[in-house]
Amino acid sequence: MSPEELLPDELLQRIRSRAAGYDRDNAFFHEDLEELAAEGYLKLFVPASDGGAGLGLEAAAQCQRRLATAAPATALAVNMHLVWTGVAHVLAARGDNSLDYVLKEAAQGEVFAFGNSEAGNDSVLFDSRTTATPEQDGGYSYTGTKIFTSLSPAWTRLGIFGKDAAARDGAGELVHGFITRQTPGYRILDDWDTLGMRASQSATTVLEAVKAPADRIFRKLPVGPNADPLIFAIFACFESLLAAVYTGLGERALAVGVENVKRRTSFKNGGRSYAQDPDIRWKVAEAAMAMDVLYPQLRAVTADVDALVDHGSQWFPKLVGLKVNATETARRVVDLAIRVSGGSSYFRGSELERLYRDVLAGMFHPSDDESAHNTVANAWLGPLEG
Repeated sequence: MSPEELLPDELLQRIRSRAAGYDRDNAFFHEDLEELAAEGYLKLFVPASDGGAGLGLEAAAQCQRRLATAAPATALAVNMHLVWTGVAHVLAARGDNSLDYVLKEAAQGEVFAFGNSEAGNDSVLFDSRTTATPEQDGGYSYTGTKIFTSLSPAWTRLGIFGKDAAARDGAGELVHGFITRQTPGYRILDDWDTLGMRASQSATTVLEAVKAPADRIFRKLPVGPNADPLIFAIFACFESLLAAVYTGLGERALAVGVENVKRRTSFKNGGRSYAQDPDIRWKVAEAAMAMDVLYPQLRAVTADVDALVDHGSQWFPKLVGLKVNATETARRVVDLAIRVSGGSSYFRGSELERLYRDVLAGMFHPSDDESAHNTVANAWLGPLEG
């Protein structure tokens, strides 16, 4: 199925019409989520045999790019569900069926969320400030604080991880599992009042000895970088789908900027359209050329994931490079769109004003600019000496 089939123009327009209200009220996108679920959009990665769309990462990324042109915050939050279903898909394609139940449960309407981010943890997936304590029945209890938990009002399954410091002879072990909405021992804080991406409602989640049962503990990994397929699958889906959202945001900003330029007229030039102003045309062209670089990069990277291409040590540089290029390019394009649109875009409630705030969130998602450049430099130059 194509993005246009999964997200018909009429649905996209309804989602776009609600985006400003969600942002203004700092409200969760309940109506968007209901409609997307009814359309089967949350089942992009679910096999067709189970009632899903049966898409790969390339096609799913194009769908998210299209959704983000209407409502970036809605698309960003939906990403977190799609990351987990995408991880299950990527692993299954490589012969690892440890998360097949994620696809099965998504087919039944469960909504997954990503509860891994922690304040001050710049090791991301390679260490954790959350403690994971083994239980006698094989489950684990988790105590810690997770930040940026998108879909906080709606998730029914939350993926979390923490560190069992005593495991592996004291070297520590990172334990990944899932809890459900009904699991006791967690609190969702009402602390999401942000500059942008407000509809995502990515609240802080406090884990207080919350228990994941043995049958929902799906990975135990050593502390530090490792080549486990789960790590690759998470990075591949997380970075690619983030890039898709910000590519869509930049695409929309360019389109709005072009509309505004054609509509605006210049008094000093006898009422001629700003589309005839050479300086304005230069800025529009600069934005368009920047976006033209992103589209093939997004397709190429996601297509290689689907095709099981072996890039070896270059895989992570490709993934973080895609994410940083998308978020930074989108920021530049939004800025150019505002410059050519004039003072009206500075007023609260204009679409470009909202996109300007939304796009800033891109710098905070992992991998951040510093981490990404370090990853790429290490791949090409080797690690720093000493």
